[in-house]
Amino acid sequence: MRDAYLRAMRTLYWACVWIAGVSIIVMTLVIPWGVFTRYVLGTGSSWPEPLAIQLMVIFTFFGAAACYRANAHIAVALFRDMLPGRGRVALGVIVDVLMALLALFMIVWGFKLCRETWDSSIAEFPWLSVGLSYSPLPLGGIVTLLFIVEHLWCGPAKDLEEATSPEISEGAELN
Repeated sequence: MRDAYLRAMRTLYWACVWIAGVSIIVMTLVIPWGVFTRYVLGTGSSWPEPLAIQLMVIFTFFGAAACYRANAHIAVALFRDMLPGRGRVALGVIVDVLMALLALFMIVWGFKLCRETWDSSIAEFPWLSVGLSYSPLPLGGIVTLLFIVEHLWCGPAKDLEEATSPEISEGAELN
């Protein structure tokens, strides 16, 4: 069961990385379009800014979850890694518990926010519910909570440690 959970978290991690990556790429294409239409064509498009904001929300919550799993979030790793032995373990558990509380807060209040705003629409995208546009908040909280469970149950993500720790073979030269 543990191996299945680890495989699922690896897949979920890569899904988060791709979601965040595609969001930031599309955002970098949309913003110049808005600038081009405003300053070159003289008629600004109304949709690039709200779309870029929505993409930034998606990027933020799914990217933050991926950063947590990769132990790349500065707030998670900075002080813990400065401590020796037991202090590192104790602070690591405290960080995980606090992160779990934050994720639960995001889930509970995020779903309430989605529910309360579901019947409203965004002016530039009348077909898009405001509640749906807020959905990355509770979904990112769920994903983060799943990564926290993985970290507490199985330890740091081994697939990321192996992928990020460079192995230098004997006789290899460093530049």
